Amino acid sequence: MNNIHHFLAFDLGATSGRSILATLQDDKVILKELTRFPNKIVRVGDRYHWNIYALFEELKNGLRAAGNENIKIDSIGIDTWGVDFVYVADDGTFLGLPRAYRDPYTNGAPEEYFEKIPRKEVYDLTGIQIMNFNSLFQLYAASKESSSALKAAKNILFMPDALSYMLTGKKVCEYTIASTSQILNPRTKQFESKLFEPVGVSSSIVLPLTMPGQIIGDILESVRSECGIESAPVIAVAGHDTASAIAAIPAENENFAYLSSGTWSLMGIEVKEPIISEQSFNLNFTNEGGIEGTTRFLKNITGMWLLEQCRKEWESQGKSYTYDEIVRMSDSVEGFQSIIDPDYPGFANPASMPAAIAGYCAENNQKVPETHAEYIRCIFDSLASKYKYVLDSLQQVAPFKIDRLHVIGGGSQNRLLNQLIANSIGLPVIAGPSEATAIGNVMVQAKGLGIVKSLSEMRAIIGNSVSLETFYPKVQ
Repeated sequence: MNNIHHFLAFDLGATSGRSILATLQDDKVILKELTRFPNKIVRVGDRYHWNIYALFEELKNGLRAAGNENIKIDSIGIDTWGVDFVYVADDGTFLGLPRAYRDPYTNGAPEEYFEKIPRKEVYDLTGIQIMNFNSLFQLYAASKESSSALKAAKNILFMPDALSYMLTGKKVCEYTIASTSQILNPRTKQFESKLFEPVGVSSSIVLPLTMPGQIIGDILESVRSECGIESAPVIAVAGHDTASAIAAIPAENENFAYLSSGTWSLMGIEVKEPIISEQSFNLNFTNEGGIEGTTRFLKNITGMWLLEQCRKEWESQGKSYTYDEIVRMSDSVEGFQSIIDPDYPGFANPASMPAAIAGYCAENNQKVPETHAEYIRCIFDSLASKYKYVLDSLQQVAPFKIDRLHVIGGGSQNRLLNQLIANSIGLPVIAGPSEATAIGNVMVQAKGLGIVKSLSEMRAIIGNSVSLETFYPKVQ
């Protein structure tokens, strides 16, 4: 591969987003961050929203920054978090801001929905982990609210598709992001009409699926002129950020589990067919779409959200820590003094995360953390313990023996946590790439343009491009 290709990746998470310029040459990909911006939940009354118009402005800022590089951009791709969506009117305008998955309006929605269609049947049809904020329950909760936006909507667009629509004027429904909704059947790769009935809307509210790598359309002339850039196609990448991240795992064979470590932790395996069984139902695992028709069989685990919320509160009190300082602080105190369940409902969106952690420890007769260092170590130890529990569950249903864990995303840079995980699970932990989501986004663009031919070729290029570190279990 001697030609030079340039790609622009927009990677939007639940707390921040970035625009990243990628250069692909000589079977290596190099990333350059152009812009970084916050993504904040906006509270209006008792409702929580995403400001999609502010995000669109940040995308345009990223396009301007790319234009300033004085290079030709081959294509553009957008990935985001899952489940959330925008209501779109018949004339193509948005019917208000999208609700955020942390909005409590879905509390209790699954239980009410299961009175219409039983929990087991919903799982059998979708293979998706039951979580109250899944798109299915958001639609049901909106129906219970008599939402005027839902009543007036011709379509819904999931977040990456809504943003690509704003850039191109073309509406699509990308497969991997749609697979997070709990409305899609992973066996047939079609939406289940029956599941829309309790909501009182037609399944036509969702568009036909677009697979990763397909070209959506060129950037609108109005956007190009405003941002000072040349025409470039927007490609439907693996729109769900985790799907993009998993595509970037430089694995040599299938015998691995993965941990995508960020605000959320997602632990799972990559399989050719969905795993939907009594056992997977009881363990509450999910089947989400990957590229090349693979299935991401995984479980969502609350991840660095716990630490992020503690840091946010400490910063408001005038105490800020760098990531390196946090790791050193954690290593300075004795481990396993307190263990919490990261997925305890009280940690979903508490007024004070440190207070919620202290309350959990007190209620469970454990030592209550006293210093910031003890809170940090409690979080890291608890995550390592939870990962072991989930990995043991995964091995029960995996069609192969898991012999290593690939840790990707921002959390892969936490060497202390990586070692704690290796010690906990008793398997090697391979850390990196930390920029897995952006790299996966870029490589799906390259595949969409025919520059690379397959997932295995993508992963070989990624392996050439990043430095990995392996952590082996140590006897404690």
